[in-house]
Amino acid sequence: QVQVVESGGGSVQAGGSLRLSCAASTSIFRIKVMGWYRQAPEKQRELVSIITRDGTTNYADSVKGRFTISRDNAKNTAYLQMNSLKPEDTAVYYCKVVGVLNSEYWGQGTQVTVSS
Repeated sequence: QVQVVESGGGSVQAGGSLRLSCAASTSIFRIKVMGWYRQAPEKQRELVSIITRDGTTNYADSVKGRFTISRDNAKNTAYLQMNSLKPEDTAVYYCKVVGVLNSEYWGQGTQVTVSS
């Protein structure tokens, strides 16, 4: 069983920045993809960004140019740098780890609140 732990959420004003971290309790060699998703109240969970083992990234249109995903393979950790935050970015952010056998593991989520 892979444990996934997010950290770094909080409250900021619009235009501010936050960096989220996602640590996985398994070797990077067992991880195919790490991704960030978010869920706002009364909305469905949506993809924010993903990064593959070889560093390929993908972003939702709503965050392109503002968010940057990265990973530290030595620490089995992915990061989401969020700049120019907007009130509509307010949500619980979840990290998902996809193993090489396509098993999926989710973290508990971290709250991000952006005030106007």
